[in-house]
Amino acid sequence: MKKTSRLSHVRNIGVVAHVDAGKTTLTERLLYYTGASHKIGEVHDGAAHMDYLAEEQRHGITITAALTRAPWREHQLQLIDTPGHVDFTIEVERSMRVLDGCVLVLDGVRGVEPQSETVWRQRSRFNLPALVFINKMDRPGADFVRALEAVRARLHVEPAPLTLPLPEQGAVIDLLNRRLLRFAGEQGEQLLAEPCPEDLWAEAAPLRETLLLAAAEFDESLADQVLAGVEPEVESIRAALRLGALSGRLCPCFGGSALRNLGVQPLLDGILDYLPAPSERPSACALRPDGTQEAVPFDENGPLLALAFKVQLWEGRRHVFARLYRGTLRAGDAVEFVDAEGRLRSEHVARLFDVDAGKKIRLDEARAGDIVLLAGLRHAATGDSLCAPGAPLVLERIEARAPVLGLAIEPLHGHEEEKLLDALAKLQEEDPTLHLLDDPDTGQRVLRGMGELHLGMVVERLEREFGLEVRVGAPAVAVRETIRRAARSEVLFAPPALAEARHGGALMARVALRLEPLARGAGEVLDWEGASVLPEGAALSAEQRQGLERGLRGGLEAGPLEGAPVRDLRVAVEQVELFGSASTPEALSAAAARALREALLAAAPAIMHPMMSLEVVAPEGAFGSVLGDLQARQALIRATRAEAGDVTIEAEAALDALLGYATRLRGLTQGRGQFSMTFARFDL
Repeated sequence: MKKTSRLSHVRNIGVVAHVDAGKTTLTERLLYYTGASHKIGEVHDGAAHMDYLAEEQRHGITITAALTRAPWREHQLQLIDTPGHVDFTIEVERSMRVLDGCVLVLDGVRGVEPQSETVWRQRSRFNLPALVFINKMDRPGADFVRALEAVRARLHVEPAPLTLPLPEQGAVIDLLNRRLLRFAGEQGEQLLAEPCPEDLWAEAAPLRETLLLAAAEFDESLADQVLAGVEPEVESIRAALRLGALSGRLCPCFGGSALRNLGVQPLLDGILDYLPAPSERPSACALRPDGTQEAVPFDENGPLLALAFKVQLWEGRRHVFARLYRGTLRAGDAVEFVDAEGRLRSEHVARLFDVDAGKKIRLDEARAGDIVLLAGLRHAATGDSLCAPGAPLVLERIEARAPVLGLAIEPLHGHEEEKLLDALAKLQEEDPTLHLLDDPDTGQRVLRGMGELHLGMVVERLEREFGLEVRVGAPAVAVRETIRRAARSEVLFAPPALAEARHGGALMARVALRLEPLARGAGEVLDWEGASVLPEGAALSAEQRQGLERGLRGGLEAGPLEGAPVRDLRVAVEQVELFGSASTPEALSAAAARALREALLAAAPAIMHPMMSLEVVAPEGAFGSVLGDLQARQALIRATRAEAGDVTIEAEAALDALLGYATRLRGLTQGRGQFSMTFARFDL
């Protein structure tokens, strides 16, 4: 595919949604109508172009972000189709990190759902302009206006309706141009436009007024025309909408039905009209080696700066997805990066590839604005900043949530132990939310992930990709520890002579500290800046400070009850006493760790379990049994609402109580119920 050299003609966008909103179905239409794909693959047939993994085809869900390209109106679209299930939220997070805009797909019946809000918050973190496509408008109970109101109320952004879907007529009303758009042909590929009939326009007029008022907020001259009852120029309205969309305060909204090939082409036009080119995005903020900041605008000239945002095994080989922010990258080029441990590494990029879902096409070079696949990097990991040699910069790293569920895992055949460890190491490189730990109490290896589905997919991949049969235990919930009251401790670290000899000399240090409980979700706060140092006039060196911090952080990673990380507390170092050369960084680290351990034991330590926000949708007839089952699981019911024959229950419950809930809900609702849950916090 021919690539444009102009950044203004590039759009890097992601398609995001709550699970089962029709996101991949919409992406298939986007590819077909742009000519990037010659047939429409359906999710329910296991033939979707973007769901190329065997597990995705078998289960009919997206579990990994897939990249492709598509041409539209002399522009190049780089599309990432992201998973909708919360277990794979890292795929959404790291995709959002490198995109310039996104399309949020909503279910026309259910409107804004829990994962819709989650991906919207992720979008907000990176200030991505967004469009909304209200899908499934052909379903009974779908309501376009109600969905718009949900966008305003729950996403806190002003919706600007651009199309009003008329599924019974196979058409949409173009509210900006006052046209009726019909979609003819076998797959809706023929777009037929005509003036909107008066009877239909009467229905659409209030939404047109909403559109004008939303646009007028971003153009004073347009506002004057609207207030005076003068019909503004279409281009003036479009320009104001674009300003609003790029600011993030306004969201252009489209409606239709991807499955029925209704309303997709106007959305494609909207992607070009209202979402930014890379050159219209704020400059990337990078850190120089001396700690100062540098703003890096998108520019094909200048030294290379790229972000490695995903590692993936491809045909058994390690590959890295990267987004270029500055410069040009060619096969054979050397790159430098600072890894997560702060070490400067140097490697060579052996080959570059363009990507079309499960296919890769070799490239000679990539330029600023491109998202490409790199081969030959053995050490670059998710979040590393790839730079030209001699010009190191560090972009903000990609954060991964801590896993909340674990499975004991072992190979079915004992001689495959090393093979299993090697396979899991590769999968952990791909997925930062996957952790393999040794349980000191049972001696078992525990694989931790984001949920039952996440871990189930890993087990399936072990069998398919690595030929490994494994045994797994029952799911075990990952916990955290905290404290329930303040406590103080003071420790003089002075090991016996034998220990001194092992350390090469005398070691001695004294540390006094105080612990205070914090609100849930506050994390851990370390404060040693205000500590007094004895003897008077002494001061901690940089190495001693690092030793002190190392001891405290190490102690917080293994609490006194179950060896789980300790959270939601403040650790304040009150006093440090130094004993000349005996107070090495190692001595301070040991003293701090012991003082922290004693204080934790005195501070009424407690176990915190993961609490989940839960939304259950069930038929009205099953409401009583579903509600009773949730109450039996000690769920806190937040709200209930009835819509179109279904009842939605919003609740909060401990993850322990929700293990196996999918099977139970199917039984209570004859397979018609569904639920989604997102991690809320760790709590007692």
